[in-house]
Amino acid sequence: MRLFSSILVLAFLALLPACQSNDAAIENAAPPEVDIPFTKHGTLDFIRGGEVYLTIDIEIADNDSTITRGMMQRSGLPDLSGMLFVFPDESPRSFWMANTPLPLDIMFADSEGALVSITKYTTPLSQEQVLSEGAAQYVVEVLAGFSDTHGIIASDVIQWRRE
Repeated sequence: MRLFSSILVLAFLALLPACQSNDAAIENAAPPEVDIPFTKHGTLDFIRGGEVYLTIDIEIADNDSTITRGMMQRSGLPDLSGMLFVFPDESPRSFWMANTPLPLDIMFADSEGALVSITKYTTPLSQEQVLSEGAAQYVVEVLAGFSDTHGIIASDVIQWRRE
């Protein structure tokens, strides 16, 4: 009888972890990934031949903190939207995709807003440098394929407004 009681107690103890409540399982789980939502700060026009042919909503990164974070920790973007990086001067720019899970098209524009280069279909989470092909004061990031879908080319001009 004593042997039977010991086996019963051991069996109960072995099954106890499998019966753990959902609350305990949630407490022991890793914290969820942060997902930063899109916040509209303004609009940006794409211009060719002096005519606006496309307007998108933009989130503006114009200080050290927002420029450094960029599109990190984003799981998506709304249609016809992107992020505009505004720098205080025009110079060669270098971006990377570390902590950015989305493939992007990255457009570099000079101080007049003329696109000097476009890097399409960047590799998510990569530490490879994405370089401008000329001096740039503005950088626009949109989802990969956006440039092809909308026919955006180097030499188009951007013009933006804060709302």
